[in-house]
Order: sequence, then C-alpha cells, then structure tokens
Amino acid sequence: MTEAHYEQFVALYKKYHEQGFEILAFPSNEFGGQEPKSNEEIQKFVADRGVTFPVFAKTTVNGKHAHPVFNFLRAKLTGLLGAYIKWNFTKFLCDRDGIPVKRYSPQSKPNECEADIVELLGKKATKEFTPAATPATSAAPTDAEAASSSAP
Repeated sequence: MTEAHYEQFVALYKKYHEQGFEILAFPSNEFGGQEPKSNEEIQKFVADRGVTFPVFAKTTVNGKHAHPVFNFLRAKLTGLLGAYIKWNFTKFLCDRDGIPVKRYSPQSKPNECEADIVELLGKKATKEFTPAATPATSAAPTDAEAASSSAP
C-alpha cells in the first residue's frame, strides 16, 4: 500500500500543486508499529520516492495525546470507527478555507480522490487566509528536536 500511495500522491501533487493543492503527510507509528523509522529515515524514504510535499515528524493521531490537527479533523469528519483513525493512510480532503469536506479510508487510493480534488480546486476560498507564521522549511524536525518539543 505504501508504494502505490506515495506514487499516486506524488503524481497528484505535481499535477495540481500550482492550482493550490497541498498535501500534508503525518507519519504515525501507532498502527501496528508500521512506522518504526526515525524522522530522518522517513525523510530519506520519501525523498527516494520523489516526494516534494511536506512530510512532518511522526505524530499521534488518536487518544489524549493526539496532535491538535487530528483532533480537529476527527471532530469534523468521522469514519467507520467514529472519530477514531483506524490505520495509516486515512486521508482528509480540506477546502481552501481549511475545512475538512471528505474523509477517505486507508484502502482508498489517492487517485480515487482526484475528482473531489478537482471540484474543490474550482471553488474559491470564502475567507482570506493570513498565516501567523510561514515556516522556513517543510522538513520534519530531527529526532532530537522532536524529542525536545513540548508538543504532544
């Protein structure tokens, strides 16, 4: 599943990024220990597959220590197991305002999302977005930086 997903994500990103499409990837090791690599190893793995979209440090997506992004996404769109994310490669599609509009199962291939992506790209944002801060890089923090971070 990993190879096919990354291949399709890379193709979609290349095809639609200039129109405003963004992919944010958050590796997680909470599903059967499937992501045991360090953040540096993950960055090398995705770079070797042509990934140019942001891949963040490993994070927690469920439970009391879940990253705030996933608390928001899960609250807005539930899945087969309610708000719980059941496996890696669960995908959320958000509109230009950052509002989640569709959730896809881990088994859904990225290409299965393409029609929905195209539809959303055809719509304008309803709010003007002003980022609080623009990151200098989209690279994930090193393991040392992640370990010293106060984020959950």
